[in-house]
Amino acid sequence: MPEVEISIGGRVFEVACQDGEQHFLRSAAKMLDDEATVLTSQIGRIPEARMLLMSGLMLADKTAGMEDRMRELEAKVAEQVKEIESLQNTPTPLPEKIEIPVVPSAVKDALAELAARAESLADDIEEKAAT
Repeated sequence: MPEVEISIGGRVFEVACQDGEQHFLRSAAKMLDDEATVLTSQIGRIPEARMLLMSGLMLADKTAGMEDRMRELEAKVAEQVKEIESLQNTPTPLPEKIEIPVVPSAVKDALAELAARAESLADDIEEKAAT
């Protein structure tokens, strides 16, 4: 069983752990040391037991807050998963039929003829006005 030397609040401790868990122990010790550093910077030097207790309580408070936030997020994710499933189970709507009006060719021809007549009349009027 390996022994790991950790530092918390400026104090060194030797702690035994299972083989392969050294990284997790160092990570946990770093979190506890961060809290102890905050305490010692605010209060000054305090007894070891009190420093460890207060640091542990501060970490527990942060953990409780994170757990509450995690539950909120899990509920939100579950709600969104239900909404996604609901949307996926909704049948695909039928394509909307859109009718585009088509002008019959006879009407187009009649309008073209009227336009030609109007242009011809306009030309005749311009010629008569010029003379």
